[in-house]
Amino acid sequence: MSTTNQQALAAPSYSARSGRSLWRDLSAYWILGLCNNYGYVVMLSAAHDIIGQFHYDDLSDQVDAIGTGRHCHIVSTGAILLADILPSLFVKIIMPFFPFWVHFRIALAVCFSAAGFLLVGFASFKWMALLGVVITSASSGIGETTFLEFYYRNVVSTWSSGTGGAGVIGSLSYAMLRSLNVSPRDTMLIMLLFPCIEALAFWVMLRKPIILPAVTVESTEQLIENDKPLVGFKEKLAYIKELVKYMLPLGLVYLFEYFINQGLFELIYFQNTFLDGASQYRWLNVAYQIGVFVSRSSVNIFQFEKIWLTSVFQFINVIYFSTEVIYFYTPSIWLTFAIVLWEGLLGGGAYVNTFYRMSKEITPAKQQFAMAMVVQSDSYGIALAGFLAIPVHNAICLLPAPIRGLI
Repeated sequence: MSTTNQQALAAPSYSARSGRSLWRDLSAYWILGLCNNYGYVVMLSAAHDIIGQFHYDDLSDQVDAIGTGRHCHIVSTGAILLADILPSLFVKIIMPFFPFWVHFRIALAVCFSAAGFLLVGFASFKWMALLGVVITSASSGIGETTFLEFYYRNVVSTWSSGTGGAGVIGSLSYAMLRSLNVSPRDTMLIMLLFPCIEALAFWVMLRKPIILPAVTVESTEQLIENDKPLVGFKEKLAYIKELVKYMLPLGLVYLFEYFINQGLFELIYFQNTFLDGASQYRWLNVAYQIGVFVSRSSVNIFQFEKIWLTSVFQFINVIYFSTEVIYFYTPSIWLTFAIVLWEGLLGGGAYVNTFYRMSKEITPAKQQFAMAMVVQSDSYGIALAGFLAIPVHNAICLLPAPIRGLI
């Protein structure tokens, strides 16, 4: 069988997708990455406020009630992280084994995204807000698995850059709107613009590939072993062990960074600064997302293969933030902002370089399934981080607050 026929078995045909019109696909995928992750980022940026709006006492009253002098909710923002990642993880696990109904999937993702903003915006009970976070999470999971399957190599960098842009634009837009005293409800209503943009980018801007049947010949015996498409549940399950080298480092990086973001960020507090406690939390998220955006947009300039090193450096960050929130030894908030930026650079770099390596190292026949499986690994790490963050956060909350600069 010819090489052309082998590739036709493996993926959508993009042989005609070169030339001047390629910018449409590249631009559309940047926008799709932005819109797909935007709601997820906003929910994490709003986690402090979502938790706080259902605690009717003033924050200072909570501090006095706990008796430690620490500025924190006894319920960790890790609870929001779990609501924001577990549904997405569940979707990512099951999607690779379902039919590839691309238009139905994207329509569902767009509707779920809009419903999530509405539920959180109009929530009068905690369960409504959490349900909105859950639905937003499901939307992100549906979109990510579908868009990464519905791809060709040229758009990997723009998709990754767009998801990084979602971090910056999502966290920054939320922080700025809240700083302008826009109410949480009105903030969520303004953000309904993004599901609409996602729909336009997919159905209007993106040129559609020609989706060919998974198998177009009676037998695959003529194919060499590495170019055989994966057929059936057992064959796909057996292939997962080949993906561990991509999944494990990426999962560890996200375990460490989300343990920091959702277990420890809220406990960082600098007295006598221009930002209050809630604002510090929001702007730390902005700094983190800037780092993610820069590194996710850098793969065309800089690549590295030793992804495991990012997990080592991220673990060092865990040590720093864990000791910082216990002892308050960092002399300046700007130093903490710089370390948070570095944390984001590591996470975004691990993500984009993992998928860039896969696009080069995995044969076309297996790439669609491999992408859909490896994209789950960051969610495994994030989910585990949420479970670990809650007890650790609450244990630190009960420790006496030190005076910054004195250990």
